[in-house]
Formats: sequence, C-alpha cells, structure tokens
Amino acid sequence: MERLHPSLMETAIAAAAFKLLLLPAYKSTDFEVHRNWLAITHSLPVKQWYYEKTSEWTLDYPPFFAGFEWLLSQVAKHFDPEMLKVENLGYASEQTVLFQRLSVIITELMLVFALHKLVAYAPEGSKRAAHAVALSLLLSPGLLLIDHIHFQYNGFMYGVLLLSILLARSPSTRLASGLLFATLLCFKHIYLYLAPAYFVYLLRAYCLGSNFDLRRLNPDIRFANCIKLGVGIVAIFGAALGPFAYWGQLAQLASRLFPFSRGLCHAYWAPNVWAMYSFVDRVLIYVAPRLGLSVDTSALNSVTRGLVGDTAFAVLPEITPRMTFILTLFFQILPLVKLFAVPTFDNFVGAVTLCGYASFLFGWHVHEKAILLVIFPFSLLALKDRRYFGAFRPLAVAGHVSLFPLLFTAPEFPIKTVYTIAWLVVFLTTFDRLVPMSPSGRQWLLDRPSTLFIIVSIPLIAYTSLIHGVVFGDRYEFLPLMFTSSYSAVGVVASWVGFSWLYFTS
Repeated sequence: MERLHPSLMETAIAAAAFKLLLLPAYKSTDFEVHRNWLAITHSLPVKQWYYEKTSEWTLDYPPFFAGFEWLLSQVAKHFDPEMLKVENLGYASEQTVLFQRLSVIITELMLVFALHKLVAYAPEGSKRAAHAVALSLLLSPGLLLIDHIHFQYNGFMYGVLLLSILLARSPSTRLASGLLFATLLCFKHIYLYLAPAYFVYLLRAYCLGSNFDLRRLNPDIRFANCIKLGVGIVAIFGAALGPFAYWGQLAQLASRLFPFSRGLCHAYWAPNVWAMYSFVDRVLIYVAPRLGLSVDTSALNSVTRGLVGDTAFAVLPEITPRMTFILTLFFQILPLVKLFAVPTFDNFVGAVTLCGYASFLFGWHVHEKAILLVIFPFSLLALKDRRYFGAFRPLAVAGHVSLFPLLFTAPEFPIKTVYTIAWLVVFLTTFDRLVPMSPSGRQWLLDRPSTLFIIVSIPLIAYTSLIHGVVFGDRYEFLPLMFTSSYSAVGVVASWVGFSWLYFTS
C-alpha cells in the first residue's frame, strides 16, 4: 500500500486527538438514532429490521448501512452489551458514548485514504493546491460539528464519494468509480441527488466510444463496457435489495427510505430557495394588509412558534413535492446537457456539484447538513482559478455558518465559532495565495460582494448566539434561526449563480 502523505497523516492523527477531547460534548437525537440501529441490527433477524418501531427513530437508511451498523454492533457488544437491547431507549452509558464516538473517528479513515489519493493523483504543478484542499476537507468544520458533536457518519461516506469521483478521472478506473458510487447509494440514498451526473458521465465516457456522434447517427457503443457496468450495478443492488425483494418487503423498505409525508422544511429552514421564500412570506404577513393581500390566519401559529416542524405559508402559495421535484430536475438537466456534449473530468465534477446545488436549493424536506453535498465536490474545483474561488468563498462561509443552530448548548458555542472562524481564516487565506489568476486577469465579479458577505457573518453570529438571548430571553426564538437561514441562503444562492455562470461559459 502507498504510504500516506506524511503531513496529511500527521494532521489526521492530530485531528483525531482533538476529536477525542469532544467525547463528553453535546450529542443530538442522532446519537440515540444510531444506538437504536445498532440494537435493531444486532438483536433482530434481517427480516424485522425495517418493521421494528419500538423507538420513534426507526431504521430508515438503505441495507448496506444497516449491515454497517451490524458490523459495528459486533464490536459494540464488547464495550457495553446493554446498548444493544432494543428496549433500552435513550441508553447512553460512558462505554456507549466512548464506542460510538470512537466508531466515527475510526471509520473516518476512509476519508483520509480518499484525500491521500486526491494528493497522489494531482498533477505535479497542482500538488500544493491539492494538498491544501485535502487538509481543508480533513479538518472541515462541517464534519466536526455534524459527525463528532451532533453525531453522524458522514466522514466515512464522503470518503467513499470522493474516492469514487477521483476514480472517474482515468479511463482505466471509471468502472470502479461507477461500482463504488452504486455501493454508496446502498449506504445512504441522499447521494441519489448526484446520480444523474454519474449516469451521464459513465454513459458518455465509458459506455460510448470517442467516435460517438449523435448528429451523424454514429452509435459507437462499447458493448463490453456496458455489460461490465450493467452487471456490476445489478449485482450490487441485488445484494442490497435482493433479500427484501424475496421477502416481499420492498414497499416497506421504500416507505422508510422515502417518507414524502414530511413537510417542505426540515427542523429549521435549510439555507435554500425555500428559506428565502419563507422569509418573504413572514415579511408579507405584516405588509399584506397594506397591499390588499389576504393572510391565512391558520398558518400564523407556524410562524410564531418557531421554525421546528412543517412550514405553512400565510401569504405566498403553498409549495408541493411535485413542484420541488420539477425544479430540481430542471436545474440538474441543464449541466447534464453540457456534460454529455463535453465529457471531461472537470465537467463531471462540475455537474456533480451543480446536481448537489439543485437538490439542496430546490428539494423537498432538505436537511441543513446536506450542504456538504455541494461543499465537498466544489472543493475539488475551488482552486482552478480565481473565478472559481470567488464563487466558492460565499459557499464556504454560508454553508458552515448555517450549521451553527444544530449545536445550541452553551458549552459548544466557543467550539463551533472559534473552530469555524479559524478554519475560514486559515484556508480561505491559504487558497487565496495558491489560486491562479483567472484567464482575463481581472477581478472576479463576486470578489467584493463575497467579502462584504463574510464581514456580515460576524455581527450575525454575535446576535444569534449571544445578543438575542440577552435582549429577548426565550421570546422570539425563531428569529435567530430565521436570520441564520436567510443570510446563509443568500450566500449559497449567490455561489450557485456564480458557479453556474462559470460552468456554462468556460
């Protein structure tokens, strides 16, 4: 095995040591979610995994992740077998906390391996830039907040995603890229949002020959490649779904994986188009009477109680799942057209990024944590030239600031703010030194606005985290969340517009 880049490995060890200090930190309901899944997969036969509902936190990830939990449970039983009892709801002994925290740190080695490959595969002239990007992802505030405090296993799965993207660069490893991504889909179905980019790229760059020309009706199909990719994908999905199809449980599995009965917004407004839409609706409540607009009084309770739960609109029209699906699909198809016409690796990474943007900005019941679907692939292009970096800056700030409300307890305030601000200062400054000039040599359009946007984040963080509580106490609890989401949405949308312009004009 190739030796990991020394500084990358040393940084990984230092980061793991720091994360060990967070063992007693705040943990969200996701901690109990995964403890319950450990118990379900360890204590019950596979047939019952997707029917068990003793806890409200039922198993709702695909079968490979359930198998991943089962593997973890084989180790967990040596820490504290009590955590593996389904009826022990809310169980969190010191041994349980230790095991679950350690499991996140250890499985994150997949990300370390993928980042090592990122540096190893980079051309000689781009090694320093690739190394900077690798360190920025390894030390990502998003992963620290979501995985090591809030509690999830994103580091492991984003490692798989990055490795899959990197394998797509070389013609000799594109089959492995497709099969690895298919495996990832069987771990977490949120990556379906990126699947259209993989489908188009593998079809065009792996299954169709270089002489393919639609205008001349020249198919130039590589049948052997089509068979290998098709058989491989069928085998992977067969292994994941086959047993449940045999037991007649596919409908039950689908109902767990795709709960469309949930509302438009998750928990609080994720920083997307619907956050801006919701903000406008809240403003119109006070303006509507003067404009002669009607106000749905039944929706006012949704406004005043905060942002948790379904969002009902008092003035603007309601949004349906079909509308979000059509918008998401439309804004994904646009970059896929260019990718099909020009199937380069950079266009593939750009299409993956834009598919992530579309799903995050326009999707139904979007989780705020899904912003990593955009940040991770975009990081691979952020140092391409100053224009791309200019579009990346507001995303990096908005995406990480939007995660702050996930950690709302006082002890975590200095951790999330100091660590995130330090990361932004160190890596945005480092990127600024390493990024080459744009082809025109002129300042990028988003440079000055993004600088102003970054400056505004400082008083915003101060107000939402400290000043609001001092002034209002427990009243108007929805205001800090609304301001954070709306501010972050502006940055994400601006970044999306800037990157889309670059993608289609480069």
